[in-house]
Amino acid sequence: MLLSVSKITTRDGQRLMRYVPMRCLSTATKATPVPTEKSPQPKQNQSFMINLFSGQLQTGQLFPYPDVLNTDQKEYARAIIGPVSRFFDEVNDRIRNDETSNLDKQTMDAIWDLGIMGNPIPAEYGGLGIPNVTASRLADISGGSDLALTIAIGAHQSIGTKGILLYGTDQQKEKYLPQLATGGVVGAFALTEPSVGSDAASVKTKAVLSPCGKYYILNGSKLWCSGGGIAGIFTTFAQTEVTDPKTGERKDKMTAFIVERGYHGVSTGPPEKKMGLKCSITTDVYFDDVKVPVANVLGEVGNGFKVAVNILNAGRYGLCAMLTGTMRACIEKAAEHVTTRVQFKRKLHEFENVQEKLAKMAMHHYVAQTLTYMLAGNMDLGSQDYHLEAAITKVFGTEAGWFVCDEAIQLLGGNGYMQAPGLEQFMRDMRVFRIFEGANDVLRMFIALTGIQSAGKQLNQLQKALKNPLENLGAIWQEGTKRVTRTIGASKTDLGVFVAEPLKESAKLCSQSIDIFNHTVESVLVKHGKGIVERQFILARIADCAIDIYTMACVLSRATRTIHKELPSAEHEILMTQAWCIEANNRVQQNVERIHSKKIQDNYRRMSLIARNISTHQGPAHTNPLEID
Repeated sequence: MLLSVSKITTRDGQRLMRYVPMRCLSTATKATPVPTEKSPQPKQNQSFMINLFSGQLQTGQLFPYPDVLNTDQKEYARAIIGPVSRFFDEVNDRIRNDETSNLDKQTMDAIWDLGIMGNPIPAEYGGLGIPNVTASRLADISGGSDLALTIAIGAHQSIGTKGILLYGTDQQKEKYLPQLATGGVVGAFALTEPSVGSDAASVKTKAVLSPCGKYYILNGSKLWCSGGGIAGIFTTFAQTEVTDPKTGERKDKMTAFIVERGYHGVSTGPPEKKMGLKCSITTDVYFDDVKVPVANVLGEVGNGFKVAVNILNAGRYGLCAMLTGTMRACIEKAAEHVTTRVQFKRKLHEFENVQEKLAKMAMHHYVAQTLTYMLAGNMDLGSQDYHLEAAITKVFGTEAGWFVCDEAIQLLGGNGYMQAPGLEQFMRDMRVFRIFEGANDVLRMFIALTGIQSAGKQLNQLQKALKNPLENLGAIWQEGTKRVTRTIGASKTDLGVFVAEPLKESAKLCSQSIDIFNHTVESVLVKHGKGIVERQFILARIADCAIDIYTMACVLSRATRTIHKELPSAEHEILMTQAWCIEANNRVQQNVERIHSKKIQDNYRRMSLIARNISTHQGPAHTNPLEID
């Protein structure tokens, strides 16, 4: 492999020699297929989760656990990982970044010098073009050191660049990708607006085609744009008037645009003062009669919602990847403390309540890491059917990160609350992860409703077949037999054939969860029909069941791979997988019970009334016990 020498200055002023792979000469950059609008879609959706909701078992993207890097790619990854690790250990200063809410020129120059701003960009445009699994490893390293800087880099690499990678024309890629890879130009994603959060399709920013037809006139504003204060290129979204080719009706639909900071009328507000992620500069972005060339439409006119969703879907694994590093760092600090701290004449790790915390922290980290590389690996193998899996990975990873960090602080006691160990900064930095790139509450609804929509189609097909039974006996028999089998409680699913011997019993638990889940999805559809959309208490429990089932299946796959490869961690991974499947299976059963229980449903209605009272009073609807205002 050809290497180039790069010089980076450490915090103490020393000069370090870095050996960085020459991006333009690497053969490894050819490994990752970049999906485009024109890529052929498979006839049958290969998503494990979509098929699970529909009562079908599709394991092609689950077993075996993806192992995508060849020998050259692993060598290339090691050559990149070394310099990146040393940068975070010896050059970057997370405390200074947090205190100044800024990244100094030396730090930014070093980041560009490493070449990692061009991680996802193909070599022909000057980028590293590394596979998603390699990018996940780099995110793990940075996320375990400085989460704020990781987001500053990641927002550029992912949502700031991804739109042009996925939907850019050849001309757009040739113009903008070299700037984003090595040209010192930061990319940003501007979608959220003052009155628009998770409801992305209802943006108010407008783009009107000029009379000459050469450009769009863009007006509006965007909130909380990560990197907005330093970005030179924005992927943004606005309503444009389009004509329905079938009806001739004219209506507004969202369109994506590439907007340069240098365009007249583009401006940004002052940096937001935030709880965390302080060195990731977040600003408002304003568009005042900005003339955007027609050539800068990203994707098709009126197709902006799809562009936005796919950008976010393609980048969600990255958030979990960052937090696997953060969780690792938290566990290391906690383990060091409990194995040295003596209380009541015993080291802390000898107490069972401490052992339980450590075990659950490790299990959450293991699952999040497993989901990250499962999703990233499938993306590297060319999958485009991963939207539910991406949402699950984001939800689980961000909540696991918060759990692990919180438990680490608890184990460190007063020390954890102090600044020196760094856990309080991790907590401040990671809190927004459950909000941005799709709030977890909304993503739960997305998981449940997307899956139920697929299941509903299967039921509709059965209902249509029943209207003409003589011509559809095969379809009726196949679907009807499946439904009857679930109703009488006979297990239809068997994941045991895919896993190693020590995991057979754990696979039975996952299979059992799948069967009761499928029966539950069908029963709520039959009971509520289209009205299920408004039963969000139920939908949240369905989503949680889906998340637990997917995590069980993924760890079964990974641990099986570890056993077959005889890796040193095999016994430890078996223990974690077995423990996780028992706990996850219990949660599935509890959530299913909550879905069916009349007592619980009645209690949900009480909660609705309580919430209504609080909303009416604009605060607590109860007074203090003294009854004194």
